[in-house]
Amino acid sequence: MLSVPPAAPAEAAAYFAASLAFHTDVSDVAAALAAGGHGFTLVDTRSTQAWDQGHIPGAVHLPTAIVPDLAEEVLDRDVPVVVHCWGPGCNGAARAALALATRGFRVKEMLGGIEYWIREGFAYETYEGGQRRTADPLTAPVGADDCGC
Repeated sequence: MLSVPPAAPAEAAAYFAASLAFHTDVSDVAAALAAGGHGFTLVDTRSTQAWDQGHIPGAVHLPTAIVPDLAEEVLDRDVPVVVHCWGPGCNGAARAALALATRGFRVKEMLGGIEYWIREGFAYETYEGGQRRTADPLTAPVGADDCGC
């Protein structure tokens, strides 16, 4: 038996519904971008050096440290924002999301960040041009168009 039992079904449903309201993942973002008319602005919250190393095509670059100063100038308050940073080991996107939410923006965090974007085989751009790696079979099914979840 688990040392801590699962929550009651109603509590679990409320928690997971809330989680989906605050988070998205790279597969969902990639599918929305590929479909066009996605209805959100994708924001990369990493440094300029990190941006140059690789970023998602179509993303807006707005480093976490300057979100409070430039969000109003760069983003449209009427368009939801999806933020991301390096990956699961980084909380820069969560800090940027907090800064945006406190300024009245609707915001979600993209789980996995640029790390999982690249590991799942999606295209990215560097200062040298477009790049794409083969999907890591530990993060995405080999030969499939999506993760199936």
